Amino acid sequence: MSAFGKKGNAGGLGPGGRPAFGVARPMKGSGGAAARGGEQFPPIPVEGAAAPAPSSPSRPTSTAEAMDRLNERMTSINTGDSEVGGFEASVHKIKEQVLPRLLERVDPEAAATLSKEELSEEFRPIILEVLAELKVTLNRREQFALEKVLIDELLGFGPLEELLNDPDITDIMVNGPDQTYIEKKGKLVLAPIRFRDEQHLFQIAQRIVNMVGRRVDQTTPLADARLKDGSRVNVIVPPLSLRGTAISIRKFSEKPITLDMLRDFGSMSDKMCTALKIAGACRMNIVISGGTGSGKTTMLNALSKMIDPGERVLTIEDAAELRLQQPHWLPLETRPPNLEGQGAITIGDLVKNALRMRPDRIILGEIRGAECFDLLAAMNTGHDGSMCTLHANSPRECLGRMENMILMGDIKIPKEAISRQIAESVDLIVQV
Repeated sequence: MSAFGKKGNAGGLGPGGRPAFGVARPMKGSGGAAARGGEQFPPIPVEGAAAPAPSSPSRPTSTAEAMDRLNERMTSINTGDSEVGGFEASVHKIKEQVLPRLLERVDPEAAATLSKEELSEEFRPIILEVLAELKVTLNRREQFALEKVLIDELLGFGPLEELLNDPDITDIMVNGPDQTYIEKKGKLVLAPIRFRDEQHLFQIAQRIVNMVGRRVDQTTPLADARLKDGSRVNVIVPPLSLRGTAISIRKFSEKPITLDMLRDFGSMSDKMCTALKIAGACRMNIVISGGTGSGKTTMLNALSKMIDPGERVLTIEDAAELRLQQPHWLPLETRPPNLEGQGAITIGDLVKNALRMRPDRIILGEIRGAECFDLLAAMNTGHDGSMCTLHANSPRECLGRMENMILMGDIKIPKEAISRQIAESVDLIVQV
């Protein structure tokens, strides 16, 4: 089975034993020579025969350079002294005419089983056919660049793919289809990407949350998700977001972070590094406190390196992002309610259930409410070495927030008893 349907010949395989492209149905108007664009997708107007652009003496040496050169040609505007070239229109205009023709011939179920490389080989002939129909001339590297854009559009996350593949980018903030900011090397800058329109951006957002079995629409306009690489994603859509669909992505390093690395980065002193190693190895109950983006999750991942490989560790999160380095590690994740508002599984539910799973340590990605009391109870009942994070600007504020979280719940106990429970359970607060 090819991504484009069934092959007519026996076996349906081309050279090398892989699906051949010839399975595609003939395009409208493709008798012998390539016809001009159909009525539904008219070609780019060309007043005269535009000669192919001469090849540059210094050819691009990478895909990124090819994309830059391609975008430069696509966004250039003629002022009347020269004819409009076949590929001198916007990349989106070209893609919008090629993409529907691809979709007409793609078998989505078969395409989903192929890798991006295999799909590129399947798409290449039909892309060439459509480009000939549109009278667009591209060199080989520009064809590859267009293929990548189309593959990202069909299987990936469209314009976000370029940002997700950049290792220097740590945060991606989409504020509607026309504005995307990134944090690169500690600085917020405007990213050079745009979505076609709000519908295009909303489709990308749905694709992201659907990967983890969640949904986002006007009835459930908020959603948390994660990407395959562990990156954390939050999506909020209209009517809550007034400028259109908003996507916030927090990327995480693929390389495990250790306490020694944080020390070498200048994040802590030698003495602090040694103290944290001892605290992690000696099963101290640790709370990591800090502001947004301060590195709480990074610190928690680094501290987890000190856990004995023979211990059973359970992690509980709203959206799984922790990457522990122990062999006996079981991650648990909450579940949002369904459309009827039923079936939600909260962090508190998972903490109570984790106590029945014989854990040596329980680690919460972040505490925000009454589950704080359940974690303190676990710390006090034989689960030493448990850890969690929370948002606070100082250790003193951290203690106050823990008290307030417990008081927000239905537990009716005096504040003095809550303070005593915290003092007996928490051994160390790490402020980052």
